[in-house]
Amino acid sequence: MNEEETQQAELAKQNDPQNKGFKAGFATILGEPNAGKSTLLNVLLGEKISIVTPKPQTTRKRVLGIFTDKSCQIVLLDTPGIMKPKYKLHEAMLDLADKSVEDSDVLVLLLDVEKYQKGKAELKADLAFQRIANTKKPVILVLNKVDLITKDASLELIAKFSSEYPFREIVPLSALKGYNIREFLKAVVPYLPASPPLYPPDILSTAPERFFVSEIIREKIFQFFSQEIPYSTEVDVEEFQENYEKNPARKDVLRCAIVVDRLSQKSILIGKDGKAIKRVGQAARKDIEAFLGRPVFLELFVKVKEGWREKESSLRDFGYK
Repeated sequence: MNEEETQQAELAKQNDPQNKGFKAGFATILGEPNAGKSTLLNVLLGEKISIVTPKPQTTRKRVLGIFTDKSCQIVLLDTPGIMKPKYKLHEAMLDLADKSVEDSDVLVLLLDVEKYQKGKAELKADLAFQRIANTKKPVILVLNKVDLITKDASLELIAKFSSEYPFREIVPLSALKGYNIREFLKAVVPYLPASPPLYPPDILSTAPERFFVSEIIREKIFQFFSQEIPYSTEVDVEEFQENYEKNPARKDVLRCAIVVDRLSQKSILIGKDGKAIKRVGQAARKDIEAFLGRPVFLELFVKVKEGWREKESSLRDFGYK
């Protein structure tokens, strides 16, 4: 049997419903903003599926990532950071997180250990923990960023959290450094049902390309602007012309609206002589081309939709409802 036939046989085995050794299911990752959920998802998949910035609340929607190997398929759901809502947008984001909990076989609670060493914070005060404290689903606790504390401090936290809640597993890791990632996967698999793969083994996400384009643009806005601007903007891909596949001499054409909450924010996003929005466009185009694997023409413009974060109709239009 040659290499290609071996791969085909392995694939057929994975998709065989009688293959009782294979497991597949959903694992929802929950945590407060900046705990490292999106970084963990990206490291697990080996690709940048979820945008990451140092600012909290970067992730707004549920991002589905699919990890597949010879023994399992873990459908990972990266959720918005759990926070106290200030707008209807935040309430919609929390609803998305709750829906992800309902859809999952196992829950992954991610904590930033720097917040908890030396009694700086308590588990019961964590907003994500409060949301799942009464669940009947298995919960795995992940202590992220252990590279920033001592081994003794890490062991103390494991002992502390073990006594405060019946976590099925506690895994110390560093998503950023890629430390203990394999141990995390081993901890999740036992709580997945026996099942053939739920998705083709060669895909990493089911989200459309439009979604990733809008997320990349939002990431650049978070990187280049401060204060309220990143939190007041949404990106709407109004046009997506796929020309390159039909004719490699032509680029794909993307026309995207950056929607802002107030008129005063429009001039800030555009900048003097259009320099600010041009900077966003150049950085976003580079990453979009890398993600899509083909050249694109990206046009950005700014729209004002006053108070969109408080309007049910706007939240539905932008996919939060």
